[in-house]
Amino acid sequence: MLRSRTELRELLGEPYPIVIDKVHDRLTDDDTDIIARSPFCLLATSGAGGACDVSPRGDAPGFTRVVDPGTLALPERPGNRRGDSLRNILDNPHAGLLFLVPGSRDVLRVNGRVRILTDAPFFEALADNGRRPDLALLVEIEEIYRHCAQSLHRSGLWEPAAREHG
Repeated sequence: MLRSRTELRELLGEPYPIVIDKVHDRLTDDDTDIIARSPFCLLATSGAGGACDVSPRGDAPGFTRVVDPGTLALPERPGNRRGDSLRNILDNPHAGLLFLVPGSRDVLRVNGRVRILTDAPFFEALADNGRRPDLALLVEIEEIYRHCAQSLHRSGLWEPAAREHG
């Protein structure tokens, strides 16, 4: 069993410079394009005690709005009313997002601090079938980068045969 970061680094080796250099804190045109094409993302949060939660979020492509180069907004749509992610955000605003584009090897990771809003000028742009959301998540980006797509390739996630066995 690994017991330290030093042991982990010895096992993994140092990350390649290209891996380090691709991390940034402002949206690029490529990032914005992936977000515009993505109908689905995963939201990872953790509460004050460290318990984690991952919640799927989806809507028509482009449901996540770019507020400015350092900020995203996601509508909070009606769901099961558990509010796991929302409660976690109230306790610990750090969260991660993983955007996927079906059929594509594009994977975009976003980490940042989240606030839950009840109103903002961009709420109209988040409307679905004319209905404004009651809540939205405002994500202040701390780091963003394209993630290696090898897991999508190895899993065959977008391959028809993979869906037949599910």
